[in-house]
Amino acid sequence: MTNNLMDDNSKVMDLAYEAGSILLENGAEISRVEETMQRIAGHFGVEDESVFVLSNGIMATSKGYARSKFIPIKGTSLDKVVAVNQLSREVAQGRCGLPELERRLQEIRNMRPKPAVEQIVASALGSAGFCIVFGGGFMDSLVALVAGLLLWVYMLFVGYRHLSRITSNLTGAFLATVLCGVMYKMGMGTHLSNMIIGAIIPLIPGVPFTNGIRDLANEDYIAGVTRLLDALLVFFCIALGVAFAFLFDAAIAGRMQPLEPLTAAPETAGLLVQLVAAFVGTMAFAVLFGVPRKYYADCGFCGMMGWLLYLLLVRYTTLSVVGVVFFATALVAFTALSQSFVRKCPITVFLICGIFPLVPGAGIFWTTYNLVSEQASAAMQTGFVALKVTIAIAFGILAVAELNGRNRIGRLLSRRKQL
Repeated sequence: MTNNLMDDNSKVMDLAYEAGSILLENGAEISRVEETMQRIAGHFGVEDESVFVLSNGIMATSKGYARSKFIPIKGTSLDKVVAVNQLSREVAQGRCGLPELERRLQEIRNMRPKPAVEQIVASALGSAGFCIVFGGGFMDSLVALVAGLLLWVYMLFVGYRHLSRITSNLTGAFLATVLCGVMYKMGMGTHLSNMIIGAIIPLIPGVPFTNGIRDLANEDYIAGVTRLLDALLVFFCIALGVAFAFLFDAAIAGRMQPLEPLTAAPETAGLLVQLVAAFVGTMAFAVLFGVPRKYYADCGFCGMMGWLLYLLLVRYTTLSVVGVVFFATALVAFTALSQSFVRKCPITVFLICGIFPLVPGAGIFWTTYNLVSEQASAAMQTGFVALKVTIAIAFGILAVAELNGRNRIGRLLSRRKQL
């Protein structure tokens, strides 16, 4: 009898471990992994279970059971996160037994990624949309679209398949920058900086950046710092790729390509065009991050709302960029949290995508360019601004996380449903 009980406990813990592994591999935050594993184990009567999750590993114990394993982060597939989250809820509601749980976990693990064509089109549209968001004109946006399309073809069929993560990001940024430079010299577009920033935006590490901040908010400092360092490494690789492209061009042309400061093209500066660009760009990242299709528009709306507030505060108030980004981020986080309650979906799905219009990609680009062109003081200035923006994003997310931690939003939405 005791042996049978031990076997049942081990089976339950193995399935809970599998659910946690799928979540961790595909972009879920640490607290969600731990909560899901404990929910599954607790429902099936496993006592004294203990789960400890790091950014790339899980340790789980219970009576007669102990397991730990290194779990590499293979990429981001938020549709698997959504599927496991829904499955764990069904388990907690008593609608899914052990055999069904095992079968469905296997199905979730075997879920295929988004079709390559869908990803490539999303990268192209995301690059074009964010080129406009950062002030580019329609022709600049067209150049970014072409560069973003070719970049994702390269990443899918060369970078992610045959190269390390560091090398693929570095060479991808190099390729996107060179493509924009070539088209610019052919007379296409007028603002090279806007084109490049739009073209490299699909490489920005939104998942580790956002989840690192959320892990810190949950007082999981080891995982939070690790993920933020991981995001910083990717940022560095992108910057290095851009720098190599400029140095390569300088070696051929005999001089560094001069760049004009970021300017807002009058043809795309209108509020409607900006909001459409933010919506399309954010929705494109929902595709690249593997969000279920039924949530694409929700993600786009989340990013658009944050960008709307950003534009209104920049144009009609005297707030500093730090204050503007803080309030815009807080609105994105609040919108994402509200959507997660209404849609019964993890907040990660909406927050990671919605935060993209505010990520300091332009600051990182200008810091890199100023360093390569030997403008140390300008590089320090742009780098410091990018750092302040990053801190503002972190505090914007933390503010809403604190509000959610006190469960005020949940009570508000529950009261609203009752009415």
